[in-house]
Amino acid sequence: MDPRLRGKWGEGVALEYLKNKGYTVVRTGFRSRFGEIDIIANSKEYLTFIEVKTRKNTNFAHAKEYVSKSKQRKIISTANYWLMKRPTKLQPRFDVIEIYAKDGELTKEPEIIHIENAFGV
Repeated sequence: MDPRLRGKWGEGVALEYLKNKGYTVVRTGFRSRFGEIDIIANSKEYLTFIEVKTRKNTNFAHAKEYVSKSKQRKIISTANYWLMKRPTKLQPRFDVIEIYAKDGELTKEPEIIHIENAFGV
């Protein structure tokens, strides 16, 4: 599977997961001059900025390890831009959702790992 298609598929899996967990999706694929945020979603007390990483397995590294410090800075800058334009009383939080799909988009039950407050900010 093409990595871009796998990424979009994984984002769809993450959206379904979040909805099932009671999150309200605010926006997907938000882009600014600073970077991109895959999913922005509300929970009861948080406005969550979510990076989704999809991989077949952990042979080389866990998916979260692909969210480098540089990538984190871009996501944080993009989130700050979002918040400047759309103030909220909710506490911002940065999460990573790892999707492991050994058979790519044919995987019936991908493994989903939701890492809350992944950046420790």
